[in-house]
Amino acid sequence: MLDNKKVDRKKLAQQEVQVTSNQFNISEIVTKERLIEENPFEMAKKQIDIVADEMGLDENLKKFLKRVERSLIVSIPIKMDDGKLEIFEGYRVHHSTIRGPGKGGIRFASNVYLDEVKALATWMTWKCSLLNLPLGGAKGGIRVDPRKLSKNELERLTRRYTSEIINIIGPNIDIPAPDVNTNSQIMAWIMDTYSMNKGRAIPGVVTGKPIEIGGSVGRETATGMGLLYVLEAMCEKLDLDLKSQRVVIQGFGNVGGTIADLLYKEGCKVLAISDITGGIFDSEGLNIGKILKWTRNGNYLIDYEEERYELITNDDLLEIECDILIPAALENQITEANAKKINCKIVLEGANGPTTPNADKILFERGIHVVPDILANAGGVCVSYFEYVQDIHAYFWDLSRINKELKMIMLKAFEEVYNLSKSKNINLRTAAYIIAVSRIVKAIELRGIFP
Repeated sequence: MLDNKKVDRKKLAQQEVQVTSNQFNISEIVTKERLIEENPFEMAKKQIDIVADEMGLDENLKKFLKRVERSLIVSIPIKMDDGKLEIFEGYRVHHSTIRGPGKGGIRFASNVYLDEVKALATWMTWKCSLLNLPLGGAKGGIRVDPRKLSKNELERLTRRYTSEIINIIGPNIDIPAPDVNTNSQIMAWIMDTYSMNKGRAIPGVVTGKPIEIGGSVGRETATGMGLLYVLEAMCEKLDLDLKSQRVVIQGFGNVGGTIADLLYKEGCKVLAISDITGGIFDSEGLNIGKILKWTRNGNYLIDYEEERYELITNDDLLEIECDILIPAALENQITEANAKKINCKIVLEGANGPTTPNADKILFERGIHVVPDILANAGGVCVSYFEYVQDIHAYFWDLSRINKELKMIMLKAFEEVYNLSKSKNINLRTAAYIIAVSRIVKAIELRGIFP
């Protein structure tokens, strides 16, 4: 741990941001093995190889599963408030729409690139299939730091991006949603831009909208609620009392903040949390309620004034001794390099792709239970599906129905995954992938390959 001084906080913030910005340096020459560790799409394809071998899939099916249906790269010219022209790059990828319209978020981040979006779209396919939702996998993003844009610039960026991808989105084609650094306001601009181009209001084009224009109650906290339902079930299987568990959470945005709040209210001791500037730690437990008020006013953890909390890096955070570790930030956080240092009973994946295949193997051999992303954080897409259904039928549900349906679907998927993992003596991720991939393979066999 580091000495908790203001000068150290600022120095650490600079180091942490530098690590984050360098983490996805795609121009770096790497070995094949390191490429798989660092490139999310290579990681996603390796996961397919692992499950294909476990299932005995033929090479043609494996080849089909490892490609994406379409990748759109768009140029987004924006006139900034000072009159200068800036040109941003955006993406929208469909991995599979064989079981229904594409579904997946849009992220605004300075390190977004095509292979990352391909990987995220692929994981969305498995997530929707695992929950048995009639949706496929898609994802989008813009390479931009939204913190550097004014609200008007952000609106122009969003609307121009929507116009550029308008031909491959829609209620029957692909339904975007919020993701990293996007929110209900951005979804509202997408819905309005799409609707104005079509000449009528079409709320079903996106989910995660404000409730006033077709959004669903419970959507904002859905991923966190899903994490809680799955964690409760996992603790029950392992005969653990959830309330007595010590928790560490990487990432304190919508997902990390929600699950931190839910577990804090359950009585869990949350030892450490982090954001892009670094993390804070207290062996006696953090006051999550107070910290949430601080961060939801736009503040970062690096500036949180509580002298008894120790400042730590994101790397330090992952190695803290705890019962439950929740990586809820970005992909590629638990790797072969640090997997032997992970010190917990359960890894609950709040982020997409936080654990590499090599790390997965190490954790399994060490007896650490990894609840995979396509199951653990699927609550968001589940309630997005509910919102989509409500928009199509113009009939809206109350929160009790949302949470009841969410819990039922999440626990059904969990039981299927857990039982398969036990019967085959495989890790939870491989079990989840077998179920998800089997449904996609069956759909391919029934539909055939056109022409």
